[in-house]
Amino acid sequence: MLRRTGIIGTLIGLLALVLWAPSAVAAPAAPASDCGVLAPGASAAAQSAIAAACAQVDAGTWYTWGGGHGAQPGATYGQVDPTDPASNQDPERLGFDCSGLVRYAYAQAAGSDILNGDASQQFYTTRAAARFTAAQGLAPLLPGDLLAYGNSADLHHIAIYLGAGKMVEARQSGTHLMVSDVRLGGDYFGAVRVNTGAVTGHVFRTWGTGVWTKTAPSVSATRVYAFPGPTSIRVECQKHAETVTSDGYTNDAWAYLPDYKAWMTNIYIQGPAWLDGVPTCTT
Repeated sequence: MLRRTGIIGTLIGLLALVLWAPSAVAAPAAPASDCGVLAPGASAAAQSAIAAACAQVDAGTWYTWGGGHGAQPGATYGQVDPTDPASNQDPERLGFDCSGLVRYAYAQAAGSDILNGDASQQFYTTRAAARFTAAQGLAPLLPGDLLAYGNSADLHHIAIYLGAGKMVEARQSGTHLMVSDVRLGGDYFGAVRVNTGAVTGHVFRTWGTGVWTKTAPSVSATRVYAFPGPTSIRVECQKHAETVTSDGYTNDAWAYLPDYKAWMTNIYIQGPAWLDGVPTCTT
C-alpha cells in the first residue's frame, strides 16, 4: 500500500510539473523585427513607406542588382553586375536594389509610381518637400526621409531613414534587405523629404543625354550634375545670360533648378526658347 501510494504521488508530481511549467517544453519565441518607425514626426505617407519596406525585410527578400525596376513597382529578378562576383546569383533571386526598394515603398505609400528611377533621380525628385546637406547630419531628419550616397555627379546608393540613427536598405549582392546604422561621413551626400501630394512649381522635361547643370549660367562654370537622359525638372526662374550654341540651337536663356541648386541652358529643356509661365530671376 505504501509502495503504491509512492508511485501515485510520483505520477501526480510529474503531471503537475507538465501543467505548471509549460516554458520547459515551449518553443523559443522568434525575435521581434527591429525594422519600423523609430522616432516621432513622420507623416502618414512616410510611415506607410517604411511599413512596406520593413515587410520586405521581415520576408527575407534578397538584394538583387537591378531588382525592382520592372514595368510596375515590385520585386524582380536581378542581373549580373560585371564588377561584382557576388551578383552571379542575382538573376535567380527575386528582390530589389537600393532604388528599386525606395520606388516600391513609396509607390505603396502614395498609391502611384512617384519615384521611378535610379538613386540620382530619386534624390533630385521634383517631389522634394525639403532637402538636407551632409553637414546637417541626422538632427533635422524624420523617418521616411531618403539618404543618398555618392557625389553630385554620381549618386550610387539610397536608403530610407527609420529614426534613431537607423535606416532600411537594399545594400549589396549576397545579402538580404536589412536595417543598418546610418553611415555618416565618407560619401554620405545628403537627404531629401518626399512630398507624396501634388507637385508644386513649374515642371518641365529635359532632352538629350549627358547634359550638365552648372553653378552659374555659363558654359565655363563648374559642373554640378549631368542628366543621363530625359528627366523631369522643376524650374524656379529664368534669365538671359551667356549665349550658347549646341545641337543646332542658339539661345541665351538659362533656367535655375532649385532641386539641384544649379543652372542649365534652356536649349535642353523641352518647350520654347523662353519658357512659358516661368518668371525672370531677380538675381
